[in-house]
Amino acid sequence: MEKLKNIIGYLLGFLIFVCGVPALMWWVSGRALSYFPDNAFQGAIAIILMVVGVAFSVYTIVYMKIVGKGNPFDAYNHEVAPRTRHLMTGGPYRVCRNPMLLGIYVYDVGVLLCLFALAPILVFAVEVLLLSIQVRSEEKRLEADFGQEYLDFKQKRGRYLPFPLIRK
Repeated sequence: MEKLKNIIGYLLGFLIFVCGVPALMWWVSGRALSYFPDNAFQGAIAIILMVVGVAFSVYTIVYMKIVGKGNPFDAYNHEVAPRTRHLMTGGPYRVCRNPMLLGIYVYDVGVLLCLFALAPILVFAVEVLLLSIQVRSEEKRLEADFGQEYLDFKQKRGRYLPFPLIRK
């Protein structure tokens, strides 16, 4: 059953964040299916951001599975896949507390740069808002699960940046 939960969690993450949100961005942009920026430099930067973003997210998932013996995918307090058993502070978590989301955001910025339209920015803003609500919920769970160890980590790393912007 745990293996099935892992597969479902990874599949949902892929469908929502790698396919779904970018597809919605493309759809609201009104661009043709075969659209690619005329500016080769812009297109190259967009592709680099997308590849780096996905690679960083995948690295985080693999790290979490190997070191944490679990998976990150809780959806608004509904466990979709088994949780990690250890607080993650090394590997990609040296960069920030949510490296998988950081990777997704970098990927999305690449998509936005490629589409270069206003409407997809609104989709991105809604995604960031919804994921920020999810992250706050997840932080409460991490505080309950790991106590002072998580609170100390929270003081050292920002949510999406290497340093906390606001210390709480």
